[in-house]
Amino acid sequence: MNQDDDAGPNRWGVSRRNFLGGSLAAAAAVTPLTTGQVEAAGAASALTVDGVAQVTVRAAVNGAPVTLRVDPRATLLDTLRERLDLKGTKKGCDRGQCGACTVHIDGQRVLSCLTLAATTTGRKITTIEGLADGDRLHPMQQAFIDHDGLQCGFCTPGQIMSAVAMVDDEGGADSDDEIRERMSGNICRCSAYPRIVDSIRDAQQVMR
Repeated sequence: MNQDDDAGPNRWGVSRRNFLGGSLAAAAAVTPLTTGQVEAAGAASALTVDGVAQVTVRAAVNGAPVTLRVDPRATLLDTLRERLDLKGTKKGCDRGQCGACTVHIDGQRVLSCLTLAATTTGRKITTIEGLADGDRLHPMQQAFIDHDGLQCGFCTPGQIMSAVAMVDDEGGADSDDEIRERMSGNICRCSAYPRIVDSIRDAQQVMR
């Protein structure tokens, strides 16, 4: 294509020179954004990540008030581990089948991998890090140590959190068989179940 062809009209009667000139004129005619509009646009972008609007969560975590902006799809498990650095809550199956991620919400045991962080506003969340009273371990934590109720330890935080809620919130168990039944949602891949039952049986006597 030569210079004349470039400047001349095409089959639609529009030349490149005329098109560019019209575009520049249209751009120049756009009203500039005011300072307030720029600030509003910046604030709006801060409320989204990758195009997803964030939500504000205000909750108490281990007794401390926490305010976070989170993706509405984020699980409580990932929020605790990645945003609050509370790594005691373990990611096991990530499907609600193993119990390793058990935490308390308002005293009740829940699977944090199946709980959206956005649903916890106004709630009290307790993780394994929040059970001890300073340097004094919770009776359930101490019982797991005394009875060696663990092997690899990966499932232990979830086992302890589930057992504490089972005693405090649900009234405990009256027999070893009942302990096994009510703790059946917490899997120990190392099969340390006899010592886990011993730990819970003795701890609930102290807790009661």
